[in-house]
Amino acid sequence: MKIGNKLVAVALVIVAIILVNFIVSRLPLRVDATAGGIYTLSPGTKSLLSKIETPLALDFYFSRDAAGLPTSYKNYASRVQELLRQYVRASSGKITLNIITPQADTPEEERAAAAGLQAQTINATGETIYFGLVAIQADQEKNIPAFTPQREAFLEYDISQLIHGVQLVKKPRLGLISSLPLAAPPPNMMMLQQRQRMPQPQFVYTEWSRNCEIVTIDPATTPELPANLDALAIIHPQGIPDKLQYAIDQFILAGHPVLLALDPSSQHARRSTNQQAMMMGMPPQDISSDLPRFLKTWGVTYDPNRIVGDNKLATTIQTGRAVERYPVWLTLTAENLNRAAQPTAQLNTLLFAEPGSFAIDTAATGLTATPLIETTDQAGDAQRDALQFAQPGETARLLTPSGKKVLAVQLTGKFKTAFPDGAPKKTDASNKPDDAAANASADKPAGQDADAKTEHLAEGSSTVILVADTDWLFDDFGLRKFNFLGTEAVEPFNNNLAFASNIADIIAGSTDLVTLRGKGAVERPFTVVRDMQAAAEKKYQAKLAELETRITEVQGKLGELMGRTSEGNRLVATPEIQKAIEDFQKQEVQMRRERREIRRSLREDIDALEYRLAAINILLVPALILAGAWLFQRARRK
Repeated sequence: MKIGNKLVAVALVIVAIILVNFIVSRLPLRVDATAGGIYTLSPGTKSLLSKIETPLALDFYFSRDAAGLPTSYKNYASRVQELLRQYVRASSGKITLNIITPQADTPEEERAAAAGLQAQTINATGETIYFGLVAIQADQEKNIPAFTPQREAFLEYDISQLIHGVQLVKKPRLGLISSLPLAAPPPNMMMLQQRQRMPQPQFVYTEWSRNCEIVTIDPATTPELPANLDALAIIHPQGIPDKLQYAIDQFILAGHPVLLALDPSSQHARRSTNQQAMMMGMPPQDISSDLPRFLKTWGVTYDPNRIVGDNKLATTIQTGRAVERYPVWLTLTAENLNRAAQPTAQLNTLLFAEPGSFAIDTAATGLTATPLIETTDQAGDAQRDALQFAQPGETARLLTPSGKKVLAVQLTGKFKTAFPDGAPKKTDASNKPDDAAANASADKPAGQDADAKTEHLAEGSSTVILVADTDWLFDDFGLRKFNFLGTEAVEPFNNNLAFASNIADIIAGSTDLVTLRGKGAVERPFTVVRDMQAAAEKKYQAKLAELETRITEVQGKLGELMGRTSEGNRLVATPEIQKAIEDFQKQEVQMRRERREIRRSLREDIDALEYRLAAINILLVPALILAGAWLFQRARRK
């Protein structure tokens, strides 16, 4: 073939490739190869888009031409833009997308700032960029101030939530009763004087605020529920007076959904009460929570003094001595989550710290109980006080496996009142019935409050979600915070935040948002390795426990012998005592060596698995290439 013909052939091949790429890019076909289908619109999003009545516009701002912008950041912006185009295609013409590239000192930059987008700074050049989204419908306008790659798994949820929120004329009102500081506590005078950073709310509170108007209720000062609440979240309730409990009871029977999160051992309450007790010289305060009147009425048994542990779900933590597995901090995987229930259907992993459990017997109540989160069949429980000072290695020995435990459950159906005699009597500060109120209510049915303005409800259909832990709501157990281009960003390391968002969407928001995939980035635990660790620990636990006991005994005898000193603090040791000390010291060294060997044995199978996986990863691709070359050569010979 002549050189000219070869050049023409090459040119035609290049043109063909360009034409094929152009034609394929115009086809309404997309292949999402990500593990979680991050860039495929979920059924919930499609349902949400089908309900749009008034057209809306999405203004996507990205300073693509900024100097020094990392390539990875530009690639992420392209992925966001492509996902937005999928929203436009799926909206049947109800959504228009405007791509805006703001540059310094331009009207576009002024519009981005006016829309509330967050300016970000490139560290290398100091240049300011914008990377956000604004949704506009009629006179409503909402925004995502700044996209960050670390929140990529939240991408569809964030955009869908923005579209849902801009269509809300009025946010649903979510009442919040909590003894824990989910909202930002007010700054004290010392912080103001020292110009310290102001306290920030927990991220779950910020997420709930995006779609709900949160109404904080203080049981000490608010004996009634505020009017026009759509849902209620009760987190770690302590000291709720009977009158407010009655209002909650009637709220549920009126058909309003409720989240009730209890905890036998709140980590935040433990830290704060212990600090206060040490400073004030007071005994530690109660760190558990309970609402026994309600649970008994619903057929639910819960012990606020017992903590659940599961060796198969133990979380690996860093202690002062080493990295150890802590069985009362549970890393729950998809196997422990109900895939058929809306709150947990799309989740993969959660972290609960020292949770309790529920035993459900709704035969007498007629309610339907749907377990949401369960442990494995290797779970057990123990008294909170017995675990309080136990080391992670000792904790496993205190837990006796007793079968699966229910950590969260959804109750639906017709609830009966927890106050069969009606509203509690009005009392004064001395907890005695108020005489004036008693006289005024003389003609009323027994048990009825003189101030009751509404008819007492004896039953009503509703939904209640129960969770036997509260620590999962705190940032420490679900998020990493870091500085990104001059702004604080967060990255989820499990689905705790997604679980909270799901519940808020169910009780006060849009159930369409619950079905979205990828609501949280997760670290997928190696379940095979986890099970191998649990089995190995079970195999060697008795021997290790016996060895630890012998070491403790030897150390005690050594301390006793070494403590025999004279007035001059010199050891009074007969040859027999000296020989006994040497023997005990040799025994201690030998037993410590045995302990190291046992702990090494715990990892033998795991290390072997790691070596096999490494060998497969290194050799698999070259082996496939060689096999393909051999098959190709064989085919040519034929």
